Amino acid sequence: MNTQHLRSIILVLFCFAWPSQALAQSAARDSAFHPYHVNGWVSGALLTAGIGANLLGLSQMMHKAQISREEIAALDKNVIHSFDRWALKQDPALIEINGTYADATLATGVVLPFILLFDGQIRRDWLPVLVMYLETMSLSPNIYEWSFMGPAFQNRLRPVAYYEQLTWEERNSGANRNSFYSGHVATVAASTFFMVKVYSDYHPGLGFTKYLLYTAATLPPLLLGYFRIKGLKHFASDVFVGVGIGALCGILVPELHRLRDRGLDVGLFASPEGTGVKVAWKPEW
Repeated sequence: MNTQHLRSIILVLFCFAWPSQALAQSAARDSAFHPYHVNGWVSGALLTAGIGANLLGLSQMMHKAQISREEIAALDKNVIHSFDRWALKQDPALIEINGTYADATLATGVVLPFILLFDGQIRRDWLPVLVMYLETMSLSPNIYEWSFMGPAFQNRLRPVAYYEQLTWEERNSGANRNSFYSGHVATVAASTFFMVKVYSDYHPGLGFTKYLLYTAATLPPLLLGYFRIKGLKHFASDVFVGVGIGALCGILVPELHRLRDRGLDVGLFASPEGTGVKVAWKPEW
């Protein structure tokens, strides 16, 4: 079972297990600073829809047509930009060990935000923060699987397809059409930038330290990207785009949950005529 399947299963279980009322109860128990507002019903619906879309997109991504012999024969390393060409100068004998390093970095990056629980103020809001994190982990793979920049529309071949030293089976897999961009790197970037964003929102007096933390947040996804390149899975440009998109996800989701304090409220409504989502904005002048 790969990481994306495991993440989807965890999200499904969570959506059906947590009561939405608990979010309101956790906020009512403590009157301390709470920078976020999480609507349990809306978040639960978004997570459920996100999981379904994630599973569908994953199935589509993993069942692309195999690379033909004609495509392999037509590959030309010289047309690869110099910025990316070093991915074609690796030792293919090290694929397995670099894959192991990449898996370990991915697993570590995904659990890093749980360090936030050592902060007493954040720990009091653990449930809303966890919901936001799950939303982030749902948004990032869906952008990867469904946006025009991801493998649903792009078929860039992974570096592994260029290595004549490898077996035909290693080179012609349909999954080798998913080089652009790196979804693994985007996932870790979303995780680390989420961690820094949440910590910064709970501690608005950080000053310049906040920018040092954001700089540090780039290190785990870049390290993962390095191992993915050494493992012949991606080019450097795949990695940098993944870092950028993941960072946006990690920052955007918590920021959207702060909009209630700026006059924006999102919720569900029900009436004899039907049900739907309510968005209300009361600007504060």
